[in-house]
Amino acid sequence: MGHLYFARHGQTIWNVENKICGVTDIALTELGHEQAKALGREIMLKGLKIDAILYSPLVRATDTAMHISEMTGIPVREELRLKEQNFGRFESTPRDGVEFQQAKARFTYCFDGGESMAQLAQRIYNLLDEISAQERTYLLVAHNGIARIVQSYFYDMTNEEFAAFGIENCEIREYSWN
Repeated sequence: MGHLYFARHGQTIWNVENKICGVTDIALTELGHEQAKALGREIMLKGLKIDAILYSPLVRATDTAMHISEMTGIPVREELRLKEQNFGRFESTPRDGVEFQQAKARFTYCFDGGESMAQLAQRIYNLLDEISAQERTYLLVAHNGIARIVQSYFYDMTNEEFAAFGIENCEIREYSWN
């Protein structure tokens, strides 16, 4: 069995403004583009053996994946299931808003028109199950909400740990299939 790598997209203006992006298609900032290129260099310097990059169709993840691919030569493929969670009425609201934090802890709540944590977990877990059956090492380039689900696939988490989990822009994580 191989490894799986996960990286969050580069910085967006809504990240700077502390707003929930969700499925709203927000572009990278100049720093976000530079972070993505730096991540590509990091992957090269570390000699990570990655067969392919799968990325979210949202522009912030797409651009991040393309920069990494340009730096490393790793082939890329869009994966629709890596699209960020739809946070419904909370899109563009403050990430640290009290009401949103409470709503995020309700795993079957659809955020008034969005997608529940349970629905998101189903699509990401299905993707991870498919990937685990292959003899390939992938880098997934996606979003913070997806990072939370990937982490929960590999590690037990309390509800509080799950709701609080997050990674930085262009942070890369490694997971091993057991």
